[in-house]
Amino acid sequence: MATYHAEALWERTAPPADFLKNRYSRRHLLRFDGGAELPGSSSPHVVPTPWSDAAAVDPEEAFVASLSSCHMLWFLAIAAGQGFCVDRYRDAAEGVMARDAQGRMAMTVVTLRPEVRFGGDAPPPTPEQLHAMHHRAHEECFIANSVKTEVRCEPVLPR
Repeated sequence: MATYHAEALWERTAPPADFLKNRYSRRHLLRFDGGAELPGSSSPHVVPTPWSDAAAVDPEEAFVASLSSCHMLWFLAIAAGQGFCVDRYRDAAEGVMARDAQGRMAMTVVTLRPEVRFGGDAPPPTPEQLHAMHHRAHEECFIANSVKTEVRCEPVLPR
């Protein structure tokens, strides 16, 4: 078992009256356990600018990116294990936000579009082998396997 940590930090910069009228920046900082920091924000599709920062990573983009990244990492390991040398991997992943069966807004589909270039001395995989490697990567991907995971909220109460 492994445990991962991420921190989201937001602080009010607008006067209290602006905050209470929903006129405040959604920009925040995302910190990860390895030390990386990313600017975060709500999506401009959800909260219009200037209250959202289109240059920052929004939760929906991060969700799509985590699925894409996990699939890629598994694919690279599978390809190496089967003797295929990957020179380049690019995925133009896309997520669609829409109403789910319960009528709630949700990321209803994420489509990965990996494009892989092979090199080395061995011949590249056949289309069948390529599809099999992507299928196995999808089956192994921790994030894809977690999409319907339980999410708990345990607020820390002020002292």
